[in-house]
Amino acid sequence: MQKNSIKSSEITDKQTYLNRRQFMRAGALLGTTAATALLYRKLNQPPVEKVKGESLAAVAKTESAASNGFTTNEALTSIEDITNYNNFYEFSTDKQGVAIAAAGFVTKPWEVSVGGLVNKPRTFGLEELLKFPLEERVYRLRCVERWSMVIPWTGFPLASLLAKVEPTSQARYVAFETLFDPKRMPNQSTGVLDWPYVEGLRLDEAMHPLTILATGLYGEVLPPQDGAPVRLVVPWKYGYKSIKSVVKITLVADEPPTTWNIQAPNEYGFYSNVNPHVSHPRWSQEQEHRIGESTFSSRDTLLFNGYAEQVAHLYEGMDLRKEY
Repeated sequence: MQKNSIKSSEITDKQTYLNRRQFMRAGALLGTTAATALLYRKLNQPPVEKVKGESLAAVAKTESAASNGFTTNEALTSIEDITNYNNFYEFSTDKQGVAIAAAGFVTKPWEVSVGGLVNKPRTFGLEELLKFPLEERVYRLRCVERWSMVIPWTGFPLASLLAKVEPTSQARYVAFETLFDPKRMPNQSTGVLDWPYVEGLRLDEAMHPLTILATGLYGEVLPPQDGAPVRLVVPWKYGYKSIKSVVKITLVADEPPTTWNIQAPNEYGFYSNVNPHVSHPRWSQEQEHRIGESTFSSRDTLLFNGYAEQVAHLYEGMDLRKEY
């Protein structure tokens, strides 16, 4: 496809392609979701007093809510916009310049080491990662900087990977690290951030069925500018927890440092969420602009990016205005 030869609004959104596979995926998806939920409950046992007063129907309802949200009826953002409007500081701080800067990025061979507080530390090659049962998930995503997209990802639950290494009972958090190679990621030669880029999740956030490691989008290989070959996607924290080109995952007992919490602690807390009721110090989260729509259009931001039914219970008892 020649650059600028087709307008973004005229590009086929591939919804037909996704729908054609939906029926074929259904059986496998149900099995994967059930296994993920089982492992999540094993590693995150709720307090006994809550279980005793909870009916089987209530438990089933909670599990059902957690397994929903893998798709949306909203119109997909065009592939041209998804691949030409990117946050990836390792290549450029200019969102529309990342694709050009990342054009020659080589992702093979690639390895992701997973260790720390686990029983079976392992290093996974890219070929092995691509053998995990891949799913296509359409997520609505609102970035911290007020813009949003609807992206059809291909990936697998992070919980599936963590199950392979068997986290110990001491593990409470998951730390992530991006490749550090200034020759391949030229902007790492600057001091715009402390390198390598690091991120973290609480274990229950990481184990949630909606949290995935993405390896593709629109049914194709993940482009370099979008985080190739493997990146984290947490739909209710998009922009806050979106580490790309991951090479290291470590299970730890204490809250790990994160790049933006180090860079601007007054703006980015460990539990940053898409939350219209909590303003970023430099802008409000109340509204968002969907990329591809009119420059003058905006829409109301949904709590947890619209995934409140699935994830609000993770923050029960927390004051998200203070624990931001």
